[in-house]
Amino acid sequence: MISTLQIEDLAIRRGERLLFEHLDFTVSAGEAVALTGRNGAGKTSLLRAIAGLLRPAAGTVRFDGAPDADEARSRDLHLIGHLDGLKGGRTAREELAFAAGWCGADAAGLARAAEALDLGRLLNLEVRKLSAGQRRRVALARLVAAPRTLWLLDEPLSPLDSVWRARVGALIAEHLEGGGMLLAAVHDPLPVPGRTVEIGG
Repeated sequence: MISTLQIEDLAIRRGERLLFEHLDFTVSAGEAVALTGRNGAGKTSLLRAIAGLLRPAAGTVRFDGAPDADEARSRDLHLIGHLDGLKGGRTAREELAFAAGWCGADAAGLARAAEALDLGRLLNLEVRKLSAGQRRRVALARLVAAPRTLWLLDEPLSPLDSVWRARVGALIAEHLEGGGMLLAAVHDPLPVPGRTVEIGG
């Protein structure tokens, strides 16, 4: 299990545009870090670089506690983007089973996630019939179904109402209390105590 995420002298370009450079910070076990900055500053690109989906222009991403970065990414990391990535023509049950199963969830994990995100009445509905908040709950359920140490979340609370923001905040707090880590791109404050790193400031 990884114990620390370290970002060292990181720079990211998209095409010819330099989004940011010389970025340094650390996320440790039990810690939540909020990424802030204007639209287009590079928050989403940073999450994707940490997840191995985008190659940095310079610098390093290091996961302490894992033999190498590839193993850490495949075993200890969840990335949930701003778009939920769910197929509208499939049921919520099918989408949850696919996404969480890909991450190693078993039947008990799926049941636990469905209960935690109150998905019971939604599982047999096609995703296209769900509200934006309901779709986000289906996407977030994989965090519970297949526990992993580092959560990389892009605007995780944006489509949720106040009740569900609080309930997801409780799930995040439980994750951190168990030694997990959270790095989230946000415009609104996180529902748990944490540190802020401004991108492109």
